[in-house]
Amino acid sequence: MFNLSVPEIFSRVLTLVIALTVHEFSHAFVADHFGDDTPRLYGRLTLNPLKHLDIIGSLMLIVMGFGWAKPVPVNPAKLRQHSKAALMWVSVAGPASNLMLALIAAIPLRLKIITSSASGSILPSPFDFLLTFVFVNILLLVFNLIPISPLDGEKVLEFFLPDQLANGYAKLKPYGPLLLLVIVFLLPRFGVDIMGMIMNPVIRGFQYLLFGT
Repeated sequence: MFNLSVPEIFSRVLTLVIALTVHEFSHAFVADHFGDDTPRLYGRLTLNPLKHLDIIGSLMLIVMGFGWAKPVPVNPAKLRQHSKAALMWVSVAGPASNLMLALIAAIPLRLKIITSSASGSILPSPFDFLLTFVFVNILLLVFNLIPISPLDGEKVLEFFLPDQLANGYAKLKPYGPLLLLVIVFLLPRFGVDIMGMIMNPVIRGFQYLLFGT
């Protein structure tokens, strides 16, 4: 964070507020659609950022390039009909919202409606802001789809696994947060960047699809 310019910090903070708020609201909206009123009862069916943002997770996104918001509480027992499928759609909703935001922001860049220009002393140029907005949303999309608890990808993969494999996979869930800490923070200190090996090719693929480069 200390190496970032003021316009870069502004871009990341504003992107963070929008991207994480829409991400968590999308979880809440889809859960409510499938009959679970838990997010509504907890005041999460809103686009008010103060209801969704987590201080530490927000700082991590600004400093490290990834982060998190307050998880939306969901009660699978309240989801109408095929709760396993409904829970998968609730999980997909967050990353899908980040993809939608990235696509919308990429349109004026891809069509060259907005081109590169110098940033001000405080505010970023529209081009730099949109570029940051696209990158952070793609980062959130890819990161959250990694199939490790408590990330959204865990529930997505669990839905597609046969019951026998899903039961075995579920036993690993309590170790997910620790595994993430090891992968994200510990292994890179020893030159092993598993997260980069997983995410970078996918992010480059999205970059090519969105910008053609």
